[in-house]
Amino acid sequence: MKQENEELNKWIELYSEPLLNRALSMVRDKEDAMDLVQEVFISAAAAHGSFERRSSPLTWLQHILKNKTADFYRDRYRKPDCVNLPDFFDKSGAWTDDTVLHDWSQSFDEPDEQNALMGVLDKCLGFLPSQWQTTVRLYYLEEKKTKEVCQELDIATTNLWKILQRSRMQLRKCIELNWFDKL
Repeated sequence: MKQENEELNKWIELYSEPLLNRALSMVRDKEDAMDLVQEVFISAAAAHGSFERRSSPLTWLQHILKNKTADFYRDRYRKPDCVNLPDFFDKSGAWTDDTVLHDWSQSFDEPDEQNALMGVLDKCLGFLPSQWQTTVRLYYLEEKKTKEVCQELDIATTNLWKILQRSRMQLRKCIELNWFDKL
């Protein structure tokens, strides 16, 4: 038992930072990432006896992190925050504001412009309902396939496409308001 605790303490010392960096790339919020890493080590402590050492400890911990992150997104999707956002669709499903369909003519060749735009995009992602954020992050940022996203979130393919479409439109409108209107 003492040897097991020493090994776990060594893992915490060695692997906390790489796991936190990985978690941050997956969830974007530092508090959530720190919570996930803590959950990884709690799970690792509980399952230490089943660690077969066929992989490195870091690989095993990263696998636990992957599962914890999937649980995190699944939970956030099923328990959305209440968010008041402008509704882009009327009761018949038609666009209430078709200005979101206009083309953007400006190019973003300079790194400073690209970084500033990415900052606005990140801010706009935060305005989406949590269910939409989760879906966008899984599909676009983690580049998961349609089937994987639908399985993880327990939604139908048509629901996925509807969420992605509405998310893109809301993100576009937010970027136009927070980027183009400020140029």
